[in-house]
Amino acid sequence: MSHELMMARALTLAERGLYTTAPNPRVGCVIVKDGEIIAEGWHQRAGQPHAEINALNRLDASGAQGADCYITLEPCSHTGRTPPCADALIEAGIKRAYIAMIDPNPLVAGQGVKKLQQAGIEVTTGVLEQQAEDLNRGFCQRMRQKRPYTRSKIAMSLDGRTAMASGESQWITGVEARQDVQKLRAQSGAIVTGIGTVLADDPQMTVRPEQWYPEGQAIRQPLKVVVDSQFKIASDANILSTDGEVLIATTSHIQREDIASIRLEAVQGHVDLTQLMANLAQRNINDVLIEAGAILNGAMLTAGLIDELVIYMAPKIMGDSAKGLLHLPALQTMAGCMDLTITDIRAVGGDWRITAIPHTPQH
Repeated sequence: MSHELMMARALTLAERGLYTTAPNPRVGCVIVKDGEIIAEGWHQRAGQPHAEINALNRLDASGAQGADCYITLEPCSHTGRTPPCADALIEAGIKRAYIAMIDPNPLVAGQGVKKLQQAGIEVTTGVLEQQAEDLNRGFCQRMRQKRPYTRSKIAMSLDGRTAMASGESQWITGVEARQDVQKLRAQSGAIVTGIGTVLADDPQMTVRPEQWYPEGQAIRQPLKVVVDSQFKIASDANILSTDGEVLIATTSHIQREDIASIRLEAVQGHVDLTQLMANLAQRNINDVLIEAGAILNGAMLTAGLIDELVIYMAPKIMGDSAKGLLHLPALQTMAGCMDLTITDIRAVGGDWRITAIPHTPQH
């Protein structure tokens, strides 16, 4: 029996919670006896049973006695919204536990493993550890660095333009690319945009599931955050009237009863973006998607706050009077250029999706 094969199955189960588990991590569990899978489970939604409990509930009281258990994340050892999973595994009579990664949550952080070992359960960690880490990059980063994992989605033409000189930008990419963006939105705890984008495009910034959303799963709309230093947003803006909560990040002393807002410190007259990301982490946001224009994207990148760029490149030429990809006025020489590591390139309909990691100072 391959431990990697069983853990791969547990990771596949964990992925089913891609759009629904936040702020909790995505976790899968497989229980094996005599070389055969006898039960499976995955965490479906915060506040509901964890993966281990969902797997154990498929068995009778003695069904897991002497069995092996494969879990993508260390079992919890504390009582939160649900009881400790480590205790449940001990009571079920699990003999061996294979765990992909230690939980970065300080409330667990090795305590779950310790509890299992003290009960006489043989524990092996690190099975497909990197794959488990990749599945929960946002959760891990929030726990370790106190800020969310941040992706910036940008649609551009072949000549690197994101909007016409007039501000018009709908639609640069095709239907398939726009549907792909919907999946990025659904994975995110928050979508951050700038007031310039709101004024130019009047977007909704909602998850519209159509045909791709997993059947039977209730739609979880991300928090919509508008960076609006001077509080210019109009009360009839589309983003305020569609599904999901909205938060205005501002430096203004203005308070509006009809719109939720937070007042943050100003840096050169603009919202302190590092402070904003820290605030979102405090709100238990694991993953942030930036959908904004060149100015906010450039400021985020300069501040070292973008962990991943997801660029959709359309087979269009928009001309040199159209707006560029990023506003980075400090870059004046080739020696000062910002390097990227491209991690993925693939076709999405008639467009190309390029995923890249920027090499900028991380906060």
